Amino acid sequence: MGIVLLAGSLITVPSTASTDHPPRPDPGGSGLDENETATLWSKLPNECRSDEEYYEQHGENRTDMQELGECTDISFAEPPDTAATWTAADFDTLEAGDRNTSVYPASAETQNSSVIAEAHATSFALQPSTIVHQDETETPQYVAPDGDFRGFVDYRVRTPGSNNSTFSSDWSVLEHGVDEVRLKQDEETISTQDGTHTPVLEYALDGSGPSTLTFEADIEVWHERELPGGNQTETEVDNLTVSSDLEVEVYDLSASIYYAEYPDGDTGVAIYQAQPWHGYILSEDGDAAVRGNWRYYTARDTDWDHLVESSATDSVERHSDALPVFVRAYPSEAGPRADPIYDGPDIVEVWGSDRPSPNETIHEHVDIDVLEEPYTRSYGLAVRYDEFDRDHLEVQGIVRGTTAELVEPEGGAEREIRESELSVEILEQDESTMTLEVSLHDVETGNPIMLEDPFENDPRFRPIGASTRDGYISIAGERVETNATGQATVTLTQPGIHTAEYHPDSWRMNNPAYVGDTASVSWHPLTTASGWFTLFVDIVWLSIPFLVALYAGLKLGSFLRIPDEHNP
Repeated sequence: MGIVLLAGSLITVPSTASTDHPPRPDPGGSGLDENETATLWSKLPNECRSDEEYYEQHGENRTDMQELGECTDISFAEPPDTAATWTAADFDTLEAGDRNTSVYPASAETQNSSVIAEAHATSFALQPSTIVHQDETETPQYVAPDGDFRGFVDYRVRTPGSNNSTFSSDWSVLEHGVDEVRLKQDEETISTQDGTHTPVLEYALDGSGPSTLTFEADIEVWHERELPGGNQTETEVDNLTVSSDLEVEVYDLSASIYYAEYPDGDTGVAIYQAQPWHGYILSEDGDAAVRGNWRYYTARDTDWDHLVESSATDSVERHSDALPVFVRAYPSEAGPRADPIYDGPDIVEVWGSDRPSPNETIHEHVDIDVLEEPYTRSYGLAVRYDEFDRDHLEVQGIVRGTTAELVEPEGGAEREIRESELSVEILEQDESTMTLEVSLHDVETGNPIMLEDPFENDPRFRPIGASTRDGYISIAGERVETNATGQATVTLTQPGIHTAEYHPDSWRMNNPAYVGDTASVSWHPLTTASGWFTLFVDIVWLSIPFLVALYAGLKLGSFLRIPDEHNP
């Protein structure tokens, strides 16, 4: 074994200790079978041992899933419950030290008082939760609004009369213990429990988004001594409050929802949510769905791989028998996708932002299909489908067991979608240019559809409450917007068949909204009299060199020709 001297105390570290090789857990007491347990340890090296090597080390044959888990890491399409099940069972094996020994994870921050030494209050696990690999730097922990917090508290008591104790040797320790433990959210107490070294605190978090959770424990040590005369005693108490903070994202998923009916009878739905989401269920049987970017794997918290057992004379580091395991999410797709692929929903529009690959935040021993290139972190989708079931719409969260509360906006959730009519008329043309008039109207009412914003350059004169309709018409690589009469002009210089297409803005932003339309027009200079004349002149000019060459060839041939009477 190795010996390390730190801050005047002796720390004995077993030479077999390794953060990458915790002892093989026994699944017997967790409620998980061998196959489920094999999926938990993504941060272990993928050794891919042979069946003989496995049996020699563990004395038993392994299952196919255990063999797979040794050669690669297993990911999930949905957040699994195995991490929480394992963590809850493994937490029960965590034991504090006695009065003279403090037990704590090697990463814990300890505090001291005059009598109490190496005290700590450390978070073990918060469930349900999901740690998300968002980009190359951020891995926030999203926690459900309601769940269980598990913590570990320990300390040791300095012996009266020792060098570091403020009590002389005529004092004795009367009693000691953890008086109370608390969980706070942003400095407000949300859960308390009478003193215990391994509390399980039920919590209900407020709000949504970033929050600081503080785990606190009050430790008390009572001392007693006999006063002169022997008839009275004196008691004193030493108090110490220890704490640790945990930064989380409260995952209270809420989604704003909008509905629309297309002219052909299809249904449209647009959904917005600020926090990451797992998927949408669009039908009662769940067959019609939209899947998000995320897949999931499970891995232990390596901060708990080793525990320190510290006394007044030395400290020993050993493998921890209690290993918390967490669900982690990572992007495996560049963007959302519809299911089934061929005849399922149609994703019309995606709102979001591009994020770099989070590959740098993945542990070196984790082998998963994380994207290497940037991906779209979407916060809104518009979907079109012919068999959409409003009563069974569900927005599923990335934290196990969470679904979004569906909220209809104040202005109403219904949007009307109408057909549009796009037409193109040739106003004038010559051999080099053609001027077109593009017209856009509402098929149902015949009213013009205006796309330009007349107040764009001077918004001070925009009427209060006035709204504009985005969208544009494309033709020959140009973008145009119609005026108040639904018309726009465009000049083309390239001959050919040109198709004008109306690209409407999202139907969620407009009521009524429109579907797109197309119209085509062809133009060639030969369709005008001046074009024919220009073609004739061009042909004449191009023919002159050939006519001159032909004439010269004929003259040269007649000059070189030998008369027949000179032939023998």
